[in-house]
Formats: sequence, structure tokens, C-alpha cells
Amino acid sequence: MKKGTTYRCGSCGYEAAKWLGRCPECQEWGSFEERGAPAKPAIQRVAAGAPSAPARPIGEVDVEAARARRTGVPELDRVLGGGLVPGAVVLLAGEPGVGKSTLLLEVAYQWAKTVDRSLYVTGEESAGQVRLRAERTGNVHDRMYLAAESDLAAILGHVDDVKPGVLIVDSVQTMASPQVDGSPGGVTQVRAVTSGLVALAKERGLPVVLVGHVTKDGTVAGPRVLEHLVDVVLQFEGDKHSTLRMVRGIKNRFGAADEIGCFELQEEGIVGVPDPSGLFISRTEEAVSGTAITVSLEGKRPLLGEVQALVSSTSAPQPRRAVSGLDSSRVAMVLAVLEKRGGLKLGDKDVYAATVGGMKITEPGIDLALVLALTSSFEDVALSPRLVSVGEVGLAGEIRRVPSVGRRLAEAARLGFTHALVPPDSGKPPAGIRVLEVSNVADALNAASHAR
Repeated sequence: MKKGTTYRCGSCGYEAAKWLGRCPECQEWGSFEERGAPAKPAIQRVAAGAPSAPARPIGEVDVEAARARRTGVPELDRVLGGGLVPGAVVLLAGEPGVGKSTLLLEVAYQWAKTVDRSLYVTGEESAGQVRLRAERTGNVHDRMYLAAESDLAAILGHVDDVKPGVLIVDSVQTMASPQVDGSPGGVTQVRAVTSGLVALAKERGLPVVLVGHVTKDGTVAGPRVLEHLVDVVLQFEGDKHSTLRMVRGIKNRFGAADEIGCFELQEEGIVGVPDPSGLFISRTEEAVSGTAITVSLEGKRPLLGEVQALVSSTSAPQPRRAVSGLDSSRVAMVLAVLEKRGGLKLGDKDVYAATVGGMKITEPGIDLALVLALTSSFEDVALSPRLVSVGEVGLAGEIRRVPSVGRRLAEAARLGFTHALVPPDSGKPPAGIRVLEVSNVADALNAASHAR
């Protein structure tokens, strides 16, 4: 090691006196780069300079230029907080093949159709390939411009020529800056390209949408600073075996950061689903044991979901536990509570728990529905098809309150449910649904049996 040399993580900026294989701050592997000796800060007085614009009372600042403009895709506008804000940089990340490019082609088309010119820059496909997909999905317009480039300087040249109202870059990992060393997709290049596009967006008031790749564990690929540079981070989720897609907000400087938008991937393109609750409930003529209906809250949107459970005997020395669409740790906790507080002997049983329609639910508010589904399957007795349950289960077997119970029950009543199990003191219920308050697991199981 050279004297006076330091090493800095290219992902988060953490500095160390020696090279490390893994950054202790952001857990990235192989991200440390050699730096020179850190310069000692000089203590000196800074002379006052001329401000670029005089400070004004906040009430006199013009906000009309910063108003969000709708993209023409309502479900995406919901997640963005109303639309694209001039100068905003949005990062849309998702797994390969989930439909990111299809969605952004729809955005480029709707923007060109209703607002202004749009520029779609692709670095992963040829212009002809994108043109074929746009023709198949019906996203072709005279004010929609397309360029196949992987050089940041060339992108800036296209922006000067086209003067678009929105810029879409697919993807940031394929772009490279000629002023920075390194291969496209590397930490240094991704940071440089993103910084250049952010500067372009802020300077010209141009909304920029970046497509990002994800790692094996589902996080945004590239340096962690990438998420700090942009204004909005969206996660595009979806099971390859299902047509349902969800855009989930992770970071949003212009709106709520926990909203979701629902889409359905069809042959003619991607279509928004403004009322997706029915997609997560199975339609059967007769009630089946092991199923329970709940209402989860995704941002401000209540979504009805169905929790299914299967409890069966096994001769294997180690019973199997399989979970799909639910938090496996919470399922394990609920099983332990049912053993201790509910009197169910599940230690020698195989247990399978899942959701319907590819829905992923991780919030604690669906614990009560999981309790009912497991008990229903264990006893092989079906619950009422008009019963919905909402509540968190504690380790002592108590049923805890969850937020926005009234909004959840209003959605359940709208879809025809007549009975609900809720925690105590959950507020006044909406019209059209009978509410039964339960304080613990035993009360919930007893109330569910009488609601059949």
C-alpha cells in the first residue's frame, strides 16, 4: 500500500485506509478504487459572491412552471403524483422482460399525442426492433422520435435537434460518457451518465425517464448513489407467468412514495387496470376450505386479496413449509401463535400458504386472514364467502389495529361483502357491512365460525 493512499467505494463514497473486498457501508463487492492522499481542508474565509437570482418570499415564487403534466397513462400518473414534473428525473427499474420498454413506448406515444414531442433513445435494441414493437402495440405518432444511441454526447445532440418535451433513455446501464473511463454499466460510467442527464434535465426543465436494470435480489443495479441523484425511483414488478404488472413507488420527491399502479400486459400492449381488486380473488361457485379474504393497503389504494392455505398430514420427518406471495417470516410467526394461543397442532403438518393472482402482500394487516385460512384448512371447514378480515396478530395472540380500516371496509362493501372481522376500536364502519370486533385469536376463530 502506498503511503498516503486512500480507497473509496465507487457505490456509496465510503473511504478506507486500505483496500477492502466488500464495502462495510453499502455491502457492494469489488467497488473500492484507489485514491490519492486526502487533501486537508484549509480553514479560510470565503468571500461573498453575487447571487444568480435574488431571494424572494416563498409565497411569490412562481409554481406554474413546476406543475406536473399528465403522461396520458393514468395508472403511472397515480404513482408519479399527478404526472411528470418539468426537470424531474425518473428511474424505472425492473427485471428483464417485465414490460418496461412497452410501458415507456406507451408513455412516449401518449405524450406525443397530447402534449409535445417525445424522444425515445434505445441502447439495447436497434431502431428497427423498437419500431416493430411500437407498430404492434399501436404506439406510432409523427411527433414521437426514436434514436438508437449509446453515447451520452450523441444523446445531447439529439435533444438539441429534436427539442422534445420528454426524454426516455433505455437503459442507463447501456450508455457511456466519452469523458469517463470504464465500460458501459460500470459504477463510474453509470454515475457519470446519470449526472449528465440530471444536469440536462435541470438546466432545460426537461423531464427525463431512465430505465434501470435490477440485480438478482431485485434491487436497482449500479451504484447506490444512482437512487440519490434522481427525483423518483419506481419498481416495475410482475410474475412472468402472469399478465399482471405493478409499478411501485420507492422514492418520490413530488408525491407519495408508497403508491402503486396496476397494469395488464396484453398482446396489443400494456393496459392500465383502474379497479384491480377482482384480479386477486378466485371465482368459485362453492365455498372452499382454506381460503380467506382480506383488504391490504397499497399507498392510498385498498386492494382485496385472497389468502389460501393448505394444511395436510405428512409422514416425512421434517414437515414442509412453502410460502408464495406472503412474508415467510410472518407466516412462521402466525403458525407459532396458532400452536400456542389457538390450540392447533401443526408441528407434524405440511403447510402451504399463498395469494391469488400473483399478488404480493407483506403488510401485517393480513395476519388475521392468514389465521382464518390456516384454521379453515386444518379443520376442513369453509368460511363464509361474504366474510372479510383485517387485523395484525401479536405474539400474545391479540388482534392489533391497522391503519385506514374504514377505507378498507368501504372497498369490501363496494364489492359485495357483508361481514367483517376487525380489531377493537377500529372506528365507525361504512354502510352495508356488519362489523364484528375481535380482540384475540380465540375470539376471531369463534366469530368466524358463527359468520358462516
